[in-house]
Amino acid sequence: MSAWLTPAPTYWLQAVEAALAEDVGHGDVTSACLPPDLEVSWMIEAQAEGVACGIGIAEHLLAPAVDDPEDCFLRVHLRDGDAVGPGTVLLEGRTFAQKALVAERTALNFLMHLSGVATLTARFVQAVEGTGARVVDTRKTAPGLRALQKYAVRCGGGANHRMGLFDGVMLKDNHLRALGGVVPAIREARKVVSHLLKVEVECESLGQAVEAVRAGADVILLDNMSVPQLREAVQALKGQAILEASGGVNLDTVRAIAETGVDLISVGSITHSAPALSLHMEIT
Repeated sequence: MSAWLTPAPTYWLQAVEAALAEDVGHGDVTSACLPPDLEVSWMIEAQAEGVACGIGIAEHLLAPAVDDPEDCFLRVHLRDGDAVGPGTVLLEGRTFAQKALVAERTALNFLMHLSGVATLTARFVQAVEGTGARVVDTRKTAPGLRALQKYAVRCGGGANHRMGLFDGVMLKDNHLRALGGVVPAIREARKVVSHLLKVEVECESLGQAVEAVRAGADVILLDNMSVPQLREAVQALKGQAILEASGGVNLDTVRAIAETGVDLISVGSITHSAPALSLHMEIT
């Protein structure tokens, strides 16, 4: 069973190897006291309820090598996106003690952080269930971990916004000021991008949103609008463009925002402020 939810995130291996190298440095001076041929059994288990993510990373870091003894093994019990609770075993195995203890913290750091992102995302998704609105992420991600964090959002049931500056046009307030307003900004954007890329415009008022739709915007970002303002925008523009709400979104407000009829709700906190899910590794 593959631990990854397909498609797996890009560049995950580079990020993991860099993190391990950062931790090991010139060598683990603590594990040096362990006999190199000492084998141990281990398991990683959850200590809280949530959604698992990053199991494939732990599998990579802790898997026995092809020339290891026959009694070395690794067994994956769950895949990314599965629910866990206190005592749930995610994976277990047997390997050399030095290998297990060198990889322990790096494996747990990824598992705990990514599971935290997936868990918080799942809470937002559950909060809007039945409304038709989709919870999406933002570019407010940790440098170097964007692909993994956005993967964790998918594991939690959310959806991805653009991955970066390269796969979608987002005309924000500063772009509009620099280009002289909504209409000229959309016109200039259409000149330089492929017809396959959508153009989204950040709007602070209904009037600006109407102007953007008439100018040919594909997606309207309704920025920091109140629930009544969002409802008015939906009534005026539903079906003419994809409508996305953003700003002031938390678990207390997201349901009311979703019930206005918007198509998407972007939430920065699911990546930049997700608390880690408590997990630990035990030598058994």
